[in-house]
Amino acid sequence: MNTTTTTITTMEKKTRILNLKSHAKINLFLDVIGKRKDNFHQIRTIFSEIDLSDKLSFFLTEKTDIKILASTDFLETKENLIYKVAFFIKNKYKVKKGVEIYLEKNIPISAGLGGGSSNAATTIMALSELWELDLSDDEKNEISKKFGSDINFFLVGGTALGEGRGEEITPLKDIFMENIFLVNPGFPVSSREAYELAEISNYENNNWKLFLETFDVTYCYNSLQQGIMQKFPEIKEIIDYLENHGATKAMLSGSGATVIGFFPDFVTAQKSADYYSKKNYWNYITKTKRRTR
Repeated sequence: MNTTTTTITTMEKKTRILNLKSHAKINLFLDVIGKRKDNFHQIRTIFSEIDLSDKLSFFLTEKTDIKILASTDFLETKENLIYKVAFFIKNKYKVKKGVEIYLEKNIPISAGLGGGSSNAATTIMALSELWELDLSDDEKNEISKKFGSDINFFLVGGTALGEGRGEEITPLKDIFMENIFLVNPGFPVSSREAYELAEISNYENNNWKLFLETFDVTYCYNSLQQGIMQKFPEIKEIIDYLENHGATKAMLSGSGATVIGFFPDFVTAQKSADYYSKKNYWNYITKTKRRTR
């Protein structure tokens, strides 16, 4: 979590501000192992933070309100994760003060890049400091599990193994990869829909071990991809295009609809960026991010 703390002094009061970056993630490996009794899916995944990020500013207020302003109207409702997490923390710890939260949204919504989960984790860490709660790691993780399966990853960041439904996190050594091309065709895919479409194999894919030993992206894998491609043929078209135009490997990111292309160099990645920009598809060339917390 990149943090800048500012204190603004006036004749009447002091206002504390936290300015934070909330980074996206990609799944370098994602295998759906089985269905659990709680109706969630058992998975094994390798998360990696990337340098694409939203920006969040938290203003401490003497009022009791929680107020959110965002660059996207959709996120200004009480249904978004930022509000839900802030409301829960305020009630659970009987916080008297309020907060104003300003969100500059750069990560596509419902795109398989973890933007909402990252925002939620950033909110937990920020409010722990801003409201002087000094939450323990266990407390932060318990809050995270109430609101999603990959929020816990963003409390750790960097590269990590996710198990259980994704909330059991084991930090891994940072992996540095660049020339990662992301492209989104402009339609959302919900996590629920993606997992409902997934076919559960009778055996576990152990290529995650080979990837961690070699960092060879040809071992990267996403078992959600086949079901999503069948329902949304455009995803397959993008994957095929990238692999036919220089990508060493192309695959679905998380539950989609963003597709990842791993390119050998920036120039080749930029050619695909130019192509999809002409089609008015959101796209971004990124790199993995080391753990900073």
